[in-house]
Amino acid sequence: MEFLTADCLGTPLWFWLTFGVIVLALTAFDLGVLHREDREMGIGESLKLSAFYIAIAMAFGAWVWVEKGADLGMKYYTGFFIEKALSIDNVFVISMIFAFFAIPAKYQYRALVWGILAVIVLRGLMIAAGAALVEQAYWVLYIFAVFLIITGVKMFWATDHAPDISKNPVVRWISTHMRVTKELHGQHFFVRVPDAKTGKLALAATPLFLALVVINLADLVFAVDSVPAIFAITTDTFIVYTSNIMAILGLRALYFALAAMVHRFHYLKYALAAVLVFIGSKILIADFVLGGAKFPPVWSLGVTFGLIAAGVLYSLWKTRGEEHEPAAAPEKA
Repeated sequence: MEFLTADCLGTPLWFWLTFGVIVLALTAFDLGVLHREDREMGIGESLKLSAFYIAIAMAFGAWVWVEKGADLGMKYYTGFFIEKALSIDNVFVISMIFAFFAIPAKYQYRALVWGILAVIVLRGLMIAAGAALVEQAYWVLYIFAVFLIITGVKMFWATDHAPDISKNPVVRWISTHMRVTKELHGQHFFVRVPDAKTGKLALAATPLFLALVVINLADLVFAVDSVPAIFAITTDTFIVYTSNIMAILGLRALYFALAAMVHRFHYLKYALAAVLVFIGSKILIADFVLGGAKFPPVWSLGVTFGLIAAGVLYSLWKTRGEEHEPAAAPEKA
């Protein structure tokens, strides 16, 4: 059993295996027990399931705190809160994607599950690449820091707008080079339909598959912000990956509650902008002003949590009494 203690990206292999078992168990429980049949999830169920995922993430963080120390425990929680807050922006984009492809609510959850499974792999590849870069050249963190500051400043002035999915080059390429049905076929991503020329059955993608592809592309765009943000907190690959994935795992449960009230979080983006500027500035100040002195992790956690909490509370107070008017989906090209 010595192999379980072998080093894997700076962390014993058994830590990674434990995390993998947790992720697999949660996914199996979710798909095999809670959502064996496709159905629409209500807001109440969404909030309860989301609270369950958050409790699991908090418990995992406590385990990290005990096994790897308070320093990395606080960094895990800081990364988790940042990714969780950034995922609220994801909700608006995902709801627009589902609206564009006319995906009924009862099929959205399954698409989100497969999307998140893909995200687990894609984020892993991005984080592994980032870790390799930072290990070979520490100055890459300064690029991350400047990027986060610029992104945060741009978020202060950016205007909200719906993405034009019809102009997405990947959607256009798939629609041009693959058979795509005009109508949904239940929960299926691919079906066999008669070929217009030969009459033989041929494989064709469904709108649900297109929605899944665009959702994963959207996540890659969001990961450009979130991954550097967590690397700016810690370069421990295990903490970066687990805090990221734990936040994303609960997104599919939280989606159905947030999609109905995402307009209530309009002012959260200013808090997220402040968090990105703070995280990026922290690296530069620590190395160039404080002479390499470490910025206390408890301060990072406190400032991050405080800014996000303030953004949520101010948004809920400022938008109290407002009614949500769903945005119309853009016309397909």
